[in-house]
This record gives sequence, structure tokens and C-alpha cells, in this order.
Amino acid sequence: MEAMEEPSEGVEASGKLYEAYNELHGLAQEFETPFDAPAVLVVGHQTDGKSALVEALMGFQFNHVGGGTKTRRPITLHMKYKPDCELPVCRLVSDSDPSSACSLSLPEIQAYIEAENARLAKEPCEFSAKEIVILVDYKYCPNLTIIDTPGLIAPAPGKNNRALQAQARAVEAIVRAKMQHKEFIILCLEDCSDWSNATTRKLVMQIDAELSRTVIVSTKLDTKIPQFARSSDVEVFLRPPARTLDGCLLGDSPFFTSVPSGRVGAGRDSVYKSNEEFKKAISARETEDVSSLEKKLGRTLTKEEINRIGISSLKTFLEELLLKRYMDNVPLVVPLLDKEFRSATRKLREINQEISDLDVLKLKEKARSFRDALLTKLSLLLKGTVVAPPDKFGETLQDERAVGGAFTSSDGLQVPCKMMPNAGMRLYGGAQYHRAMAEFRLVVGNTKCPPITREEIVNACGVEDIHDGTNYSRTACVIAVAKARDTFEPFLHQLGFRLLHILKRLLPISFYLLQKDGEYLSGHSVFLRRVETAFLNFAESTERQCREKCMEDLMSTTRYVTWSIHNKNRPGLRQFLESIANLESAQSAHQDPPADHKHEQSKTDSKVIHSNAPNESSPGHHTMDTRLADILDNTLWNRRLAPSSERIVYALVQQIFHGIKEHFLASSELKFNCFLLMPVVDKLPAMLREDLESAFEDDLDNVFEISHLRHSLGQRKRDLEIELKRIQRLKEKFRRINDELSSQQLRNLRIPSS
Repeated sequence: MEAMEEPSEGVEASGKLYEAYNELHGLAQEFETPFDAPAVLVVGHQTDGKSALVEALMGFQFNHVGGGTKTRRPITLHMKYKPDCELPVCRLVSDSDPSSACSLSLPEIQAYIEAENARLAKEPCEFSAKEIVILVDYKYCPNLTIIDTPGLIAPAPGKNNRALQAQARAVEAIVRAKMQHKEFIILCLEDCSDWSNATTRKLVMQIDAELSRTVIVSTKLDTKIPQFARSSDVEVFLRPPARTLDGCLLGDSPFFTSVPSGRVGAGRDSVYKSNEEFKKAISARETEDVSSLEKKLGRTLTKEEINRIGISSLKTFLEELLLKRYMDNVPLVVPLLDKEFRSATRKLREINQEISDLDVLKLKEKARSFRDALLTKLSLLLKGTVVAPPDKFGETLQDERAVGGAFTSSDGLQVPCKMMPNAGMRLYGGAQYHRAMAEFRLVVGNTKCPPITREEIVNACGVEDIHDGTNYSRTACVIAVAKARDTFEPFLHQLGFRLLHILKRLLPISFYLLQKDGEYLSGHSVFLRRVETAFLNFAESTERQCREKCMEDLMSTTRYVTWSIHNKNRPGLRQFLESIANLESAQSAHQDPPADHKHEQSKTDSKVIHSNAPNESSPGHHTMDTRLADILDNTLWNRRLAPSSERIVYALVQQIFHGIKEHFLASSELKFNCFLLMPVVDKLPAMLREDLESAFEDDLDNVFEISHLRHSLGQRKRDLEIELKRIQRLKEKFRRINDELSSQQLRNLRIPSS
């Protein structure tokens, strides 16, 4: 009597266990509670009969089966025990939204899979790792997941088969990734008559070397039996030596299956009218296989051998294996539920606190505290900190240039990153600001005056308002200020854009630090967006005003030349001009007239000098006056540009340009420090305070979304209360199941001793 009651007790216990796991799965899906369930991963080569085997295990047809490649995406079936579903109820999970699923009939699911296979067959890769997920509620299954993978391909070598070789690599990558999951049971399919021919096992053992989580299945048994000529070959095939399979095989020995051909449907090509007929054909095929084997062997199969033959035996083994996995996990589920219960309780307590804090005075106080904390974080980032992770928030110089713009001279060249200190370091805040300013100094400091052409010098000479002579000092000033303005103005805009980028990055880093310290106002998105907008507007307007001040300074420096500012290197210029004078003297000496002519000319010049300046009779004065006349002739009266005049203009332009550059560099750095960096410290607090206070006075409800928050928090509170009740109920169920399993184990231990 007890022997008759034990199976029913076992079935009832299994039903309770599946029902509890079913509710746990539902809880995990609805409330995103983590839970890993065992799954069966079907792996095999093309035409090994993977999809047909999965259908036979399920007891209904849903897939696209046949010769060649019929599975181009993994198909995941989440089976859920549903005692009131006599027929499978299927839902197809949306590819775009995994949280939604639409109900489809089995023919509709089959049509969808065939359409996906046809679509992928036309694409370059032809395979996709994205799963087709099907949810199945069924009375005749436990809670388990079966994953049908694309069939492995064994292409022939050679250049002509490169396309097939590429497909083989793509499929193998998909299958390998799936087998990496340690909780999966690998169903390794082999379509061979000789176990030493390890086709699929070769790949499986690269992931599961000992086959400790692998079940080996020999498919298409009905086609192999006629191939054996001797009974000894059948004996070796049914009981392969342990050394042949190389490992601690799950289940100790292979399974042997046959699936009858033919599809279920009402069409002319259909063999079975219903899934019931299909299941009967599977059962009949098992009986025929056992009979054929016994005929070949000349003996009756043992019970152990029969338990390895047929779909029903494999299904029973997998269900028992999964049931054992479920039972082994029961003691682990209770602590998991305890943890989730504590987490949900803490969340509920926080929500209750948030609801109580939805008070005008409390919200204002929280906002002011948040503002002060934010300003503290901003100041900390500028002064320097290592609290924020550099790998997440830092930028290398290359990253900074890509987003914040690069300092580019008029010739389009940039300073190589390797020339900048700390270029490869991921910086943020004050350190990043300092590096950007150092790069600006380096780039501008190395900027040379653009080339000057003779045409530019002549065009810059023009005509004075009182005479038609030339003024080369004015010419040099005109050229220098024009070259300087065109050269330095782009740098000013580049510096403003770069530093503004660095300042804007301070806000998300500050938010991260606030979250880390528990000072962040989560749930108040409108308020946070207002703070963000106020900060960004402040940064942009401050940068614009600072750049305008720098632009005014550049315009004044390039509008009027003040020699005390622009001529920074007078000794160098004097030395340069003296060298020109010496060169001119040497050239004039080489071009002196003959001695007799020189003597006559000296007499004539002497008479002129004595008549005009009787007191200046020395030879030195004579030479000086002659040189002065030559200089006036070359620089004032003669518009023909002499080499000496060109060199003088070029030297003056270089000196003026250098003076403008030095003044621009020092002035720009000082102004950006004073009018962009410092306002973040001394002006932003007042601006942010005024903005928030005005918002509090105008529309406090919209700033904090009080009505919306109260509604959403109330909904979250109700959901958490439901979740807590379900977790509590599940805890009690699993505790009872765990107690029953523990009692059963104790009874099993006592029976042998009695």
C-alpha cells in the first residue's frame, strides 16, 4: 500500500515544487528579481536532427525543420508548468521590447521562424546571435528552458568554400558563447555509428572538458540499426567503452533517439493531423527501435538499456535531472527570498519617507541643501580630487581635442600630443583646465609671424596726406597688426570653446559625487534639469563675456601700436639694423669711384660742405651726411623697394608681431582665469540661489512635480507591498518544501538501517 502511495506523493510534491518555482519565475519577471534557472542547450551539427529532437521533447511541432540550415537564430523556449493548459499556449517575445510578448498559434510561430530564416539567408552574415524567445505554458512540462542553437557546419577546405567557412566560424562563435553559461545542461547530439568519430563532442569538450554537464544523444537510431552487420558492433555502439567518450559523462552513457518524419497540419504534405498523433508516432517509433535492436542482438534488452532508448527516456532523464537541480536549489532560494524581502522592505521604508517629505518647507530645504552640496563638489573638482574614477570621467588630450576642439594654427597644424605633459592621462576638473591652458601657451608661444610678400609691403606704403613719400615704420605697423589679428583671433575662439567644454563636464561628475555621498535628489528630474540648465547657461554666458573682453583687448592691441608695448626686443632690433648699416657700408665701399674721380668729387663735396657748414670740415661728418642722404633717398623719396628697406620692414613687423603675441598670451590667460574660472567660485552660488528662489516663488509644484511624484510614489508603494506579500508567501512555500525534502531524506536514511 505504501509502495502504491509513494509515487502519488512524489507527483504531488513535484507539483508543489513546480508551482512554487513557477510563482518564483513570475515574481522575477514582474519585479525584476534576479533568479537563474537551469536550461537545456541543444548542440549539434547540421542535419543532426536538433530541431526535430526539441519538438519531440516538447510534444508539439513549432520549428522549421528539414535538410540544410533551418535554424539561423537560437530559439529559446521558456517552458512554464501550467496545470490548466491541456494544449500549449505560446507567446512570442518582441525583438525590440523584451518586456512585451504577443500570443501566437503554433503555425504562426512556425511561419515567423521560417520568415526569419529566409531573411537571414539573404544577409551577408546569414546568422544572428539574437535569440527568438518563445514563452510556453503547458500542463505536461516542468519549469525549464530549452535552447535550440544553429547547426554547426563542417565545411570542406579550399578557396572555393570560403563563404561556407565564414558561416561555420559565425555559427561556432554563437554556440560557444551559449555553452559558456555554467548553469546550462549541454545536450550534445551525435549522428554517427562509431563513437570514436567525435564530431560535436570535439567542440563541446573545449568548453566542458570532462563532459560533467553534458548529455550525449545519438540521433536517428532507426537509420543506424540496419547499418550494423554483427551483433558485437551493436553491443559496442550501445555500451561504448569509457575511454572512448573521455570524461565523466552526465548520465553515465549516451541516449539513443529516433524522431518520425512528417509534419503536423491539415495540408496535403502533412502526415499527422494533430500533435497527439505526432506523440503516438514517437512512442511507436521507440517500440520499433527496441524490437529492431533486440533482433540484431539476438537477445532481450536489459532495463538499463531500454532506459537509454527513445525520446520518452531522454525526457524522463532530463526532467529528473532538472527536478534534482530544482531541489538542490531549494535551500538556496530561501536565503535569496530573505535577501529580496529585506531589500523590498528597505525600499518601502524609503518610499514612505519620500512621501512624508513631499512638504513645501521640506522640499525647499532639500533643494537648498542640494545646491550647497553641488557647489561644494564643483569647488572640489576645480581644486583637485581623486574621488571620481578617471576611467569613467577623465579625458585624455586626444579625447579632449575630439570633443572640445583643438588649437589649430593658420596652417592647419596641431601640436603632437606627445609634446604635451600628461597628454595620455585621463584628467578632469582643475587638472584638465590647467593642461588645456598649458597647451594654449605652448601653441600660441610657438606661433611665428606669417610670411610677408613684397606686394604686401608696397600696398601698405600708400600715400601720406601731406606728401607722397614713404613711411616704412607705418608700413610695418599696418602689416604687423593685420597679421596678428588674423593669426590670434581664431585661437581666442578655440580657447573659449575648449575651456567651456571642460567646465560643462564638471556637472555630471558632481552629480556622480552627490550620488556616491547620498546627497543626490533622485526622483526630482524637473528640478535637476532646472539646475543643469542654470549651470550650463551660466557657463556659456560667462565664457562669452570673457571672450568678448579678450576680443576687445586684442582689437585695441592691433588697432594702435604703442612702442613701449609692441617693441619688446629693442637691443635685438638695434643689432639687426646696425648689421644692415654695416652691410650697406661694405657695399658702398666696393662701389667707390676711381681715385682721380674720387679726388675731384672730394673737392666738389668739400666746397659744398664748406659753403653750407663752415664749422664741419672733418671727413667723418662728410661720410655721415652722405649716408643720411642715401637713407632718406631709399626710405622717403624713392618708392623703389630696396633690399635694405625690405629687411627693415620685415624686422619691424617681426618685433611688433612678437610684442602683440606676448601681450595677447598674457592677457588672454589672465582674463580667462579671472572672468571664466573665478566666477564659478564667486558668482555661481549667488546666481543659482536667485534662480532657485525665484522658482520657489513662481511655481513650486511644477519644479518638484509634487502631484506627479505623489502619484508615482503611491504606485511604487502599492507594487512593493504586493511584492512583499508574494515574497513572504513564497518564503513559506519554499520553507515547507525544504522541510518536506529534508524529512524525506531522513526517512530514506532510516529505511536501510531498519
